Amino acid sequence: MKSLHISYNEATQTIDRIDNAAPEHWGTVCERFDNDVQRIKDVSDASGYNALYVCYDANNQPEYYLVEEDAALLKLRRKTFLSKLGQTKV
Repeated sequence: MKSLHISYNEATQTIDRIDNAAPEHWGTVCERFDNDVQRIKDVSDASGYNALYVCYDANNQPEYYLVEEDAALLKLRRKTFLSKLGQTKV
């Protein structure tokens, strides 16, 4: 699963690539942000990226990533969703 750091404008929903951004393994990105990630939406990108995620740093500032979701990530997302069913927010 590869990911790419990008610039995202929430108001206009435009995605701009960052010139010096290199693809990273999505698992490494999640660990760096202590798994504080959230899927925003589907995207279609010529490079194979198919989802937009936001990650929050220690100061709760958002960083946006295009992610190439594969079957393993989809299974993990579904497992996490199912494990949280019935839990109440505190």
